[in-house]
Amino acid sequence: MQELDRQIDYWNEVGPRKPFAHPVNFDRLAQWLTPDSCVLDFGCGYGRVLDLLHRHGYRRLIGVDPSPAMATAAGQLCPSAAIETLASPPRVNLRDASVDAVLLFAVLTCVPGDEGQRAIVAEVRRVLRPGGLMYISDLWLQQDARNTARYLEGQPKYGRYGIFDLPEGVTLRHHDRQWIADLTADYETTAIDEIQVQTMNGNTADGFQWFGMKPHRHVEL
Repeated sequence: MQELDRQIDYWNEVGPRKPFAHPVNFDRLAQWLTPDSCVLDFGCGYGRVLDLLHRHGYRRLIGVDPSPAMATAAGQLCPSAAIETLASPPRVNLRDASVDAVLLFAVLTCVPGDEGQRAIVAEVRRVLRPGGLMYISDLWLQQDARNTARYLEGQPKYGRYGIFDLPEGVTLRHHDRQWIADLTADYETTAIDEIQVQTMNGNTADGFQWFGMKPHRHVEL
């Protein structure tokens, strides 16, 4: 992954102090998972979602993050989970088809580049078992004047509307619907929920939660 898609220094220094508030839809999860399901939180941050999963009875939990500071914080908050710092993002130290579900909570917004996002979704597909769940929680393009202005400012620099710099030293991305459809085209979409979310800097934003399954492969005999 390119440096823009990692931004490790920022997440090491600032990330553990930032609040993330994307809700976990446990009713949706219960449609496809059991407490015995193996769940990978990819980009686990400081472990908030892992802790929520553990409190709701999930016990086979794995968290990975490219930021060593974030991974350390996650291990402290949810010591029962297996936590690892990604040595070569987005490569995860897991076997093919070895997990039942992968969560990407506020991950894509932190990975501005198309190729970086594609690489993550491809790695998720590798580690998911056939019929496994990918659960994305992220942000749509916003329609307000503040966000529109920063999208327009970032477009010449990054070549895509929706990527923008924050003054505190990080580059983020909000998403158009067609891009999410293209990014997840190799999965079977099962649900898309519209949500309101509080960003890490305390603003209210339009978000989404996408649920999809890795298809079963049919072998012709």
